[in-house]
Amino acid sequence: MRKAIIVLSITIVLTVVSRNAFSQDADTVTGWHNSGVFSLNMSQATFTNWAAGGQNSVALNGLVNLAANYRMGKSAWDNALIIGYGKMVQKGNDLGWVKTDDRIDFQSKYGRKASDKWFYSGLLNFRTQMDNGYNYPDTDNKISGLLSPAYLLFSLGMDYKPNPDFSVFLSPLTSKNTIVMDDDLSDDGAFGVDPGKKFRSELGAYANIAYKKDEIVKNVNFLTKLDLFTNYLKNPQNIDISWEALLVLKVNKFISATVNTHLLYDDDILIKTDEDGEGVPVLGKRAQFKEVIGVGFTYKFIK
Repeated sequence: MRKAIIVLSITIVLTVVSRNAFSQDADTVTGWHNSGVFSLNMSQATFTNWAAGGQNSVALNGLVNLAANYRMGKSAWDNALIIGYGKMVQKGNDLGWVKTDDRIDFQSKYGRKASDKWFYSGLLNFRTQMDNGYNYPDTDNKISGLLSPAYLLFSLGMDYKPNPDFSVFLSPLTSKNTIVMDDDLSDDGAFGVDPGKKFRSELGAYANIAYKKDEIVKNVNFLTKLDLFTNYLKNPQNIDISWEALLVLKVNKFISATVNTHLLYDDDILIKTDEDGEGVPVLGKRAQFKEVIGVGFTYKFIK
């Protein structure tokens, strides 16, 4: 949890330092404006007669972060797609290639201008993964998979957009839908669905805060997104949280370091915390945190 607090603190500081970026009006640009970051990172370690010990390993990680935003008259349409996948292998164990990152996240938001910086808006968000997930070293029982889970969110509300890089979307009317297509996970009631069911719908309030900045300082690009959701009908005091941040530190035209973090808390997701005296897993509600750091090939474009 300490790591999560540190990352969130850095995110807040960087956003405050960049507050001068909010002086640009959202209507100063028109038409399509596209941007993207493609990153492929690799790390490798080899040990021969190394007295301190160590394991030979190879790790690969790829990240695609795309944005396509449209401005014309009173209309604003923002689209974003994030795809991340990574695997690693260590010599000396029987696990083979294990997954280190896996996600698909698509968001589309359309707004119609209501005042100078406010828009009537509708938002669609879809999140899932591509590959099976396991609680390593257990590779016999998968804990996730393609469309297990998947999250589909529809939301209507107001969007505050002082410039193309920053937005605050507030919605009192949101449908959050959890999908678990895998039969075994569905039978277990994973990710909050009722046992045997593959779909769960919630009605509640939602907030989305998004910010991106090229050259937040020299050769450093920054993107962050915070999602908050509360269910009106069940434990509205328990707020689901998803906070992602991406730093791209440019070394030269094609070599960069990337730091990607994701803090997640969902009241309906139970995490194995311990085992009882008979070896039965004990499940509980926990904050989840993921950090992926890589150095390798990175290509960035802005149109």
